[in-house]
Amino acid sequence: MTAARRAGIVCAIAVVIGVMASGPAVAAGLDGARMGWPWALPFVGLLLSIASGPLLFPKIWHDHYGKIAFLWSVLTLAPLAALVDIPTAIAAFVHVVLAEYLGFIVVLSALYVVAGGILVTGNLRGTPSVNTLILALGTLMASVVGTTGAAMILIRPLLRANAARLDNAHVVVFFIFLVGNIGGALSPLGDPPLFVGFLRGVDFFWTTWHLAAATAMVAGIVLAAFVLIDLWFYRRDRRSEPVGEPALPAAVRIKGGINVILIALIVGAILLSAAWKSGIAFEVFGTTVALEKALRDGVLVVIALASVMLTPDEHRAANGYSWEPIREVAYLFAGIFVCIIPVLAMLRAGRGGAFGWLLAAVTEQDGRPHEIAYFWVTGVLSAVLDNAPTYLVFFELAGGDAGKLMGELSATLAAISMGAVYMGALTYIGNAPNLMIYAIATQRGVKMPSFFGYMCWSGAVLLPVFALITFVFVGRP
Repeated sequence: MTAARRAGIVCAIAVVIGVMASGPAVAAGLDGARMGWPWALPFVGLLLSIASGPLLFPKIWHDHYGKIAFLWSVLTLAPLAALVDIPTAIAAFVHVVLAEYLGFIVVLSALYVVAGGILVTGNLRGTPSVNTLILALGTLMASVVGTTGAAMILIRPLLRANAARLDNAHVVVFFIFLVGNIGGALSPLGDPPLFVGFLRGVDFFWTTWHLAAATAMVAGIVLAAFVLIDLWFYRRDRRSEPVGEPALPAAVRIKGGINVILIALIVGAILLSAAWKSGIAFEVFGTTVALEKALRDGVLVVIALASVMLTPDEHRAANGYSWEPIREVAYLFAGIFVCIIPVLAMLRAGRGGAFGWLLAAVTEQDGRPHEIAYFWVTGVLSAVLDNAPTYLVFFELAGGDAGKLMGELSATLAAISMGAVYMGALTYIGNAPNLMIYAIATQRGVKMPSFFGYMCWSGAVLLPVFALITFVFVGRP
């Protein structure tokens, strides 16, 4: 594939008009209090399709997942147009595209493209010590370059190192836990929900100081569990047949260094867009498009194009680079963002909506926030609704005042933040890097667990850890 053609594909994926508005859609005009639970059926249908498709009809799914996501999206928007009204349906769709999805996919695509140009060479062996080192490094990197950036830099070296292992799916599963999710809890750059909080006024280093101890405990316990499990699989592998051991191990080297600079530019563009308030904006069907957000995404597209042009083709070829993972994420999350429209409207309706019983669970009888409930409800919904919009819903439910949430309600904000970031690891769709890592590993021949198989892993490993930090950290300012 020529560089010009690839540049065209990048332009198609990362559309420059993508913006991320700083608040929920006033323009969407949906009255969640008047919507019943059947409005959530397309979203549930899409989730079940993602869960069962690769398992029950893999060929049909892989050939037509985009069409399936489109069908569920139509089944969401068509009833909105018919039963509410056409302008409201259009406004809701425009909002989810301009204010949420496109900004999300532009950032994700830029990190995917740029990180895919960084080639880590060397004959790494997938021993427990090497795997643990890679997972620990990725966990530390995730809050600096984002979970997507860290995952895209390290997943391919990890897969190459473990290619000779008979059992290697568990390595990728723990990589999703730690690098794709838990490691991103210490800064707004780490994980999308924290970036949403940053845009809403939360100080940049607030999560660093308030989530550091809990994140260290979660990451430490999960990493220790990985060591024990990987040792068991590694010893079993060696009893079956020798694990590949190169005679002359090559020194680890990093090629495509220009992409390291480009990642720094991505980080800078995101920080600048959050700090600069131009005061210039325009509306599209009631959705506010801020100039700084549009410029940020335009810069990210330019950076992605620069990476394509400046990175030698052999670097991406050696990485096994493909557009399929980002295409799958783009299609499926487009469907998720559309199908989630009525679900979020009902959640925002509070006690008057169909999910009022759920929202009532996070409030004490005297009106004070129930931090443990905030942690678990935010977390469980993040696992199935995507953690960024879920974080925003509960941020608003807790008052939406960043100053107050960082002060007297700091325990509530910490519970929301931990739930959204940590529990995004519970399913493949809880956080965008999860599905991307899954797609890359599957493409490289790893026999990854099914949707529900992965949930068995995440439930067995993560839920006891989350129960422990509930006791130790949740509810403490």
